[in-house]
Amino acid sequence: MFESISDRLNSVFKKLRGHGRLTEENIQEALREVRLALLEADVNFKVVKSFIASISARAVGREVTDSLSPSQHIIKIVHEELINLLGGTTEFLDLSGRQPAVIMMVGLQGSGKTTTSGKLARLLQSKKRRPYLVPADIYRPAAIEQLQVLGEKINVPVHPSTSDQDPVTICRNGYAAAQANNYDTLIIDTAGRLHVDTELMDELGRIKSALQPAEILFVADAMTGQDAVTVADKFNADLAISGVVLTKMEGDARGGAALSIKKVTQRPIKFVGVGEGLDALEVFHPDRVASRILGMGDVLTLIEKAEEVVDKKKAEKLAKKISRDAFTLEDFRDQIQQIKKMGNLEQIMGMIPGINKFKQMKDMPKPDDKELNRVEAIINSMTPEERRKYMILNASRRQRIAKGSGTSVQDVNKVIKSYTEMLKMMKKMKGKMGGGFIAGKKKRKRPKGLSR
Repeated sequence: MFESISDRLNSVFKKLRGHGRLTEENIQEALREVRLALLEADVNFKVVKSFIASISARAVGREVTDSLSPSQHIIKIVHEELINLLGGTTEFLDLSGRQPAVIMMVGLQGSGKTTTSGKLARLLQSKKRRPYLVPADIYRPAAIEQLQVLGEKINVPVHPSTSDQDPVTICRNGYAAAQANNYDTLIIDTAGRLHVDTELMDELGRIKSALQPAEILFVADAMTGQDAVTVADKFNADLAISGVVLTKMEGDARGGAALSIKKVTQRPIKFVGVGEGLDALEVFHPDRVASRILGMGDVLTLIEKAEEVVDKKKAEKLAKKISRDAFTLEDFRDQIQQIKKMGNLEQIMGMIPGINKFKQMKDMPKPDDKELNRVEAIINSMTPEERRKYMILNASRRQRIAKGSGTSVQDVNKVIKSYTEMLKMMKKMKGKMGGGFIAGKKKRKRPKGLSR
């Protein structure tokens, strides 16, 4: 999402590296570039003005320490100010009050409230809470059915409601049902409109008065840029929202909403939607996002994503297989499946520090999730014996695999080559680590079909 602004800012810092020291002239030149980058990213102009003033006040007239170059000094200041702009600290939900705690999802029609309600229920489930979903949107066709389908997918109960009921009555009944069945979190999917209107706000106000929610989360489509900020400000004025959820952060939005909304509304961004899957909702960390914008990566989120999908027992089993040269194409496929569970490939790569330098190289291919699907299809088209003993894959077998996976023989050959290259790399790594004995035991014989 922040690729454009990230590229612009890094080009500014690159220019500063050519200066031996910071002067008011080269600082102001850099700040002009930063201002343009933010405005092009659709950041609110008042926010840009305040942001640039803060950087200027800290940079001009300051001595640069011996340990930092001029560009590093500016990067440090910009990084700290970006964190402040994005909210400063990570803020999760405050569900410590009366139980069940009520979370009210609000926003315009099409912003992704219903899907986000399901995603949030799944996230809370993973944190050992017992959510209960309440469909209170009686106006949008199939809104109630959509939430019921989502609830079934994540195994979260959905309150039975119909489109002829009053939304406030639905919410009251939902609260009573959650209380009676010991659910500790009530997530209400409220109605939206194409535009803010009095009727909508009156209805939301009545729901708020009736249930006294612990959290009112405004759901905004990040792709709408400054419109999202304007609407968030209106909802906040009428309902006193407690936080914001930005959806479609994985898309081509320029980042203006994310960089403006906290400053304008004085309400934190609490979650971001980063994909279509029901597991694609992340807690918003201002410091990590600021690091991503500046091309510093986001190792902590990368580790968290890996921990969520990696089965420790399987990982230990795989390590033993690698140690005895028994890594098969089945294991190769399993690793691909785990990578896919972590999310969009380009997003994952964006979390690796320094990856921006490689992105700027000419002819550098973009990571392609479809390629992973293609590799998986090819391996799935093999017989169990072929996956364990790749050396038996002769020309006729490769033709059959290509036909079965809807690919070409060249594609099959590429997969085999990638796999054999990985085997060579593993062998080298094991040699450097003094491989040959594992936990005091002699190395076992290689299975037939694996390269020596």
